[in-house]
Amino acid sequence: MIISDAEKRVTAIHEAGHALLTVLLPHADPIHKVTIIPRGMALGLTQQLPADEKHNYSREYLNDQIAILLGGRIAEEITMDSLTTGAGNDLERATELSRKMVCEWGMSDAMGPLTFGKKEEQIFLGREIAQHQDYSEDTALKIDHEVKRFVTDNYERARQLLTASKETLVKIAEALLAREVLDAEQVRRLAAGLTLDEPQQTPTRPVVGEEDEARPRPKERTPIVPALNKPLPQE
Repeated sequence: MIISDAEKRVTAIHEAGHALLTVLLPHADPIHKVTIIPRGMALGLTQQLPADEKHNYSREYLNDQIAILLGGRIAEEITMDSLTTGAGNDLERATELSRKMVCEWGMSDAMGPLTFGKKEEQIFLGREIAQHQDYSEDTALKIDHEVKRFVTDNYERARQLLTASKETLVKIAEALLAREVLDAEQVRRLAAGLTLDEPQQTPTRPVVGEEDEARPRPKERTPIVPALNKPLPQE
């Protein structure tokens, strides 16, 4: 895939927003790597690697995941003052996760510990799963309001974090443009305000002390090479 320099910069800023939030948010999975090398339809990728195997997810963890998904759009907005279509999949995933928190996992205080929307499996239609609305229109409006609130609250929270760390965000984007791939340690170093590479210390020659200078040095001996085919002395 041929990508122009302008699109590459947008991708670097977008992925830098995701990567920086994985470091700033307390309940997020640790970052594994971030890259702006195109893979499939994606122009870039921020990969997280859980510290251990998880089977249950807390509300705090899910809120941080929504904030990270929105980080790319926010990074574009605060650095370029523009919006692109690159955040389409992120917005879709964030909205879907928010709806599951409200309708399936009972994590909305306004809706209470209830589930909404019974899933029906259509066996004769290729085993497609359809969502059956088993609630009133008034409840549907409340669900939509809660889904929107989950997304917008995390959007504002992520925006405040990235705005306060805008300089660090730009540094990560510039490092991505220069290297194309950053690992977890490099992202953490940039987030902490450090440089990527430690300055290499050049080995210095040992300083000769006064005692060593005064010490007599052994005389060099010239090697004795035996003469070959030397004629014998005549009597």
